[in-house]
Amino acid sequence: SPVTVVITSETDTWDIDASSCVGCGQFVDCDKMPDLEQEAPIPGDILSRPLKELKKLAREGYWAASRSLRAQVYHQLIQQVSCRLITPDATVYRDVASRLFGELSVSSHPLPDFLEACSMPTYCLNLEGVTALKKILICVSHLFPDITYSPTLPSLVALLLHYSEDEAQCFENISRLIGSNAPHTSYIDQSFLAHQASSMTFGDLANKHCPAAHKLIASASENIFEVYSEWLSWLFHDLPFSYAIRVFDVYLLEGQKVLYRIALALLKQYRLSVTSSELEGTDIKADLQTFVQNIADHVSVDKLLERAFSIRLFSRKEIWLLQMANRKALMERGITMVQSRQSFHLAVDMQNFSSSTVTAQEMRIIWSWIPERFSLFPPLLLFSTSEDGCSLQRFYTCCEGYEPTVLLIKTTEGEVCGAFLSSDWSERKKSGATSGFFGTGECFVFTVRPKTERYEWVFIKKPELAKAVPRSRQRSPSPSPSALLSSSPQGRGSSSNHLIVPTPQRKGRLSPFLAIRHFLLPSKTASMFMSGSREGIVIGGGGGQALSLDASLLWGHTEHCETFDNPPLCQENFKVQLLEVWGIQNS
Repeated sequence: SPVTVVITSETDTWDIDASSCVGCGQFVDCDKMPDLEQEAPIPGDILSRPLKELKKLAREGYWAASRSLRAQVYHQLIQQVSCRLITPDATVYRDVASRLFGELSVSSHPLPDFLEACSMPTYCLNLEGVTALKKILICVSHLFPDITYSPTLPSLVALLLHYSEDEAQCFENISRLIGSNAPHTSYIDQSFLAHQASSMTFGDLANKHCPAAHKLIASASENIFEVYSEWLSWLFHDLPFSYAIRVFDVYLLEGQKVLYRIALALLKQYRLSVTSSELEGTDIKADLQTFVQNIADHVSVDKLLERAFSIRLFSRKEIWLLQMANRKALMERGITMVQSRQSFHLAVDMQNFSSSTVTAQEMRIIWSWIPERFSLFPPLLLFSTSEDGCSLQRFYTCCEGYEPTVLLIKTTEGEVCGAFLSSDWSERKKSGATSGFFGTGECFVFTVRPKTERYEWVFIKKPELAKAVPRSRQRSPSPSPSALLSSSPQGRGSSSNHLIVPTPQRKGRLSPFLAIRHFLLPSKTASMFMSGSREGIVIGGGGGQALSLDASLLWGHTEHCETFDNPPLCQENFKVQLLEVWGIQNS
């Protein structure tokens, strides 16, 4: 048979020998498969079972018992994907492939533009399979000209080819995933902007759900974003075939959210396998890649998936809102084409940063905690009691119009604590005389000295307790912090009513990520993020206030609160030596 020359990534053309891609089941080199798959009896009704049962079977690896079953399941699931009205199918592929490659001749074709700087894993494909992979990718580039950057596409096509009847079926199925128009769902990133936004979203999730790993990587890597930008490659390039195909099983049923879960599970497992001292002077990006490639030495695929599905993420819609917010931030920064992005380490200029409350290194730690879309930008000093005086009104005047802000407090005892506040302080005016709480679940409080610790919204760790709001549900007002302050601690947080707080939305504006109106919360006191009045400011409520300051900005109080489940952030009753507010310099 004709020999297909495998062209390396350094060249700018592919030689396609069309005669080498014929017949069913000719794409896989059985010797490369980790185990010969044993054909198992297939129940006649397996493909008509409820979606919930199919998800359970996929998670447990049921498809792996039969190659023909996996092939049938893949094809049927993808045919059920909601996609654009006009999506190229198998017939279109045969026509385009015939025109591009001819019947028997060898032809040369440029690499598709969307493969620039992308690798092309072939898993267990033989030479015929590799040629089929190239042909399908070339046809995709002709029929989907809007795809400009898609590093995972070659891997997904390669995985599908292992279980496709022919090239045309594989092409039709990948086309449906590309053309998916299901709400809040995207199977395949198709531009550099989309890829960067999903990488930032993964960084945000890692920051929240893998704090130990995030802290370790942040301390060992000069550019943590470059590490997180490889998260999809961990799954669809570095994982061995026997792991990657199991990921693909659940991905087709559950979408991109499941990829976040599995990548987070890999990150958690990596943290268990290394120590800080071992990472000193190490290229952590390459070390993570090697770890994933050798994952079988650390955890079985079944255990990996079990740990992934034990990670409780927020809803698909909520993650989509975060991804859209990250996308918007990248566009505002002008990062839409293939280019590198400076990390939060570089956003805080070690040479020129100046603060009377924290060092540049401490600010770098705080900046590593804030959402990715804001860590794109350097910090900007908005207010300081040493320069602007101890005036609450001046505080509001300097901070209004900035969103988010970071509040830093240094006490006369030398302790340093603060809060990340997601909403503009002008939001306080919308509550009228009631001085209601506002803000979103991205708010958090923290300590810097004597120890460095962050305390996030309680539902970050237990999102299953925050049910999504039914569309028909009526919305109730936010409780007044003044009412809470006047009540006894025992009375706070005793209500079991659900809380859904309305916030007027500007036309065309995305709803904020983790806005509490998206959830049915089990307590009115577990979502009290920030509040301001003439009498002072309160951060965190329910059973106490995480931070409260009087109108002079000189005296404060800290205690446990239900919103952040924090201990006192410093001495409970403290005197302020210095207070600063930092914003995001995004102009």
